[in-house]
Amino acid sequence: MRSVDHSIIHGLVLPALTVLPLASLQAAETVPPVATAGASSFTSADFARFAPRTALDMVQRIPGFIIAEGEDRRGLGQGGDNVLINGQRITGKSVDAIDALSRISAADVSRIDVVDAATLDVPGLSGRVANVIAATDGISGQLRWSPRFRLRRTDPRLLDGEITLNGRSGRLDYSLSLSNASQRNGNAGFETVYDGAGNFTDRRFEVLSVDEDRPRVSVTLKHSAANGNVANLSAAYERFYFTLGEDSDRIDRSRDFRRNEREWNAELNGDYEFALGSGRLKLIGLFRFEHSPFRNTARFDFKDGSGASGDRFLQTADEEEKIARAEYGWKSGSNDWQVAIEGAFNSLDNEASLASLDATGGFVPVPLPNASARVSEKRGEASVSFVRPLSDALTLQASLAGEYSRLTQSGPAGLTRTFVRPKGFLSIAWKASPRLDIRARVERAVGQLNFFDFVASTDISAGNSDAGNPNLVPEQSWRAELEATRSLGGFGTATAKLYAHVIEDIVDIIPVGATGESPGNVDRATAFGIEWNSTFTLDPLGWRGARIDIDANIRRTRLDDPLTGRPRPISEEDIRFIEIEFRQDIPATDWAYGWNFEHAGFSKFVRLGEIGRFTNSPGTLDVFIEHKDIAGFKVKATAGNLLGIDEGLRRTVFVGRRDGPALFTEDRSRFYGPVFSFDISRSF
Repeated sequence: MRSVDHSIIHGLVLPALTVLPLASLQAAETVPPVATAGASSFTSADFARFAPRTALDMVQRIPGFIIAEGEDRRGLGQGGDNVLINGQRITGKSVDAIDALSRISAADVSRIDVVDAATLDVPGLSGRVANVIAATDGISGQLRWSPRFRLRRTDPRLLDGEITLNGRSGRLDYSLSLSNASQRNGNAGFETVYDGAGNFTDRRFEVLSVDEDRPRVSVTLKHSAANGNVANLSAAYERFYFTLGEDSDRIDRSRDFRRNEREWNAELNGDYEFALGSGRLKLIGLFRFEHSPFRNTARFDFKDGSGASGDRFLQTADEEEKIARAEYGWKSGSNDWQVAIEGAFNSLDNEASLASLDATGGFVPVPLPNASARVSEKRGEASVSFVRPLSDALTLQASLAGEYSRLTQSGPAGLTRTFVRPKGFLSIAWKASPRLDIRARVERAVGQLNFFDFVASTDISAGNSDAGNPNLVPEQSWRAELEATRSLGGFGTATAKLYAHVIEDIVDIIPVGATGESPGNVDRATAFGIEWNSTFTLDPLGWRGARIDIDANIRRTRLDDPLTGRPRPISEEDIRFIEIEFRQDIPATDWAYGWNFEHAGFSKFVRLGEIGRFTNSPGTLDVFIEHKDIAGFKVKATAGNLLGIDEGLRRTVFVGRRDGPALFTEDRSRFYGPVFSFDISRSF
């Protein structure tokens, strides 16, 4: 589920780097036994009707299970995806569970255990966790090609795919992957503009196109010594080519907007685990670097022949991250203990400039204070955690931690500050009955900082600027969750989760001086919601091979507006989401078919001088047909966007602050037409 392409969100594409997990594939006999409370196991026979090619194909078909990709983690010891491989967390800072699973052949998977995080000696995880037990025997690999075609205004996507080779030589496991994540997207439609009194002033026809390619090579090595010592090494290198163009034809002028980024990034990480005393010590190291040159240009040409106008924003950002971590775990009676220490260094070297087009056609520099600066953080963390079974049906997991942080920013606005932050959690897993598992968790968490919020920037497409704020601090939050999973026997399974968060120092847009604005900390915000995911199998009703998967959530948030002081939702957050997928694998054949519907809603985005909302209605509907063996290949053909979703935007810009009169309102609706795609894969 959640397979819909989200590479365009409001015309913006974000890069990401993912590598294989450090604990790629190891001998199954070294994997810790599956926990008993609330656990269930799946073997290849449970997935046979889907003809899986990879571990990802298998995990995505576990009834009622959703791969929950972790938030941007602060270090290596907090949060993460709800997937383990051979009992080990995917420890790379930029690792993606979906990528990691897609590179493990289904033939190499011996079983998948779904357990409660509270029963594991892996701190930081919550809810249901899938532990994929896999071992390489000889050489295997996977091949995937995913072309896509659209009928309107975009080139076909022909270069999206991946080839992976896994193997073992003696005690050395290895994996090599070559891939390209490619997108060819766009939309077009009209935008109507009204003045502050609601009078029509302009009608624009706009065309957006987005091209993206992310060629990447990654390699993972794992050595398992005869004495039980284990060493892992992973490396990845990626290029990121991104071009966005938007043409706007207006009554009196035309606008040409271009955005280009030519990035490269690399990550190297490794670990070494060995017996020490009555336990085991694991040493982990990570280095990540990203170089991102970025250019935004907007040009207006007037139809009466008068001079052109425009702006150009240039930015070059170098981001670096270094992490060293040590974990020591041991067993004392029925308790599992772990102590850990972690040190990290993060930095951003940012250079940016703004220029405007003059009468001669050249760009003249415009002052942009605090745009070029270096921001860095040195951080240390220590934690102790344990898992204790209170009974055969009840397990407790707890962690107590604290961190020290030193933030430094260079330049005229620079300063240095230090912080000490406590954090930790308490989780309980209860097997209330053979068919009902209940989980509860309370956590004190520290959020991750975005160093780009510290420096000034300009969005010349939307016409707003951020002054940058060297006084930002990480947000902190109290989080409470209550989750229940109910087995429905032959009819499937269902999981519901209630949660509530109290957030301190949340980052929002705050006033700077009389007219400026910047990201800044707001004292307090709250969020609460409910999440639901379920799988209903229809075999007991006589519809063999059919199932319906439902994933939904509703979220409500609140903070006191930094400008008006009145309560409002957190800016531009998901407030509702639903995805329904139907699939039938036709018995005694290699055919399957089905459909997928998805709809999402967002809260308004709020700045000091504007307010607006993006909409996507009525939602996306895709239908597919799949054959599992065409000359050894699995082939899936999908016709997407059959409801003709429109991407809408209604934005009001004010005279000065938004507590004053409106200056103008833009009302946009863009259509991007049907999408036809193929997923062609095989194992070898």
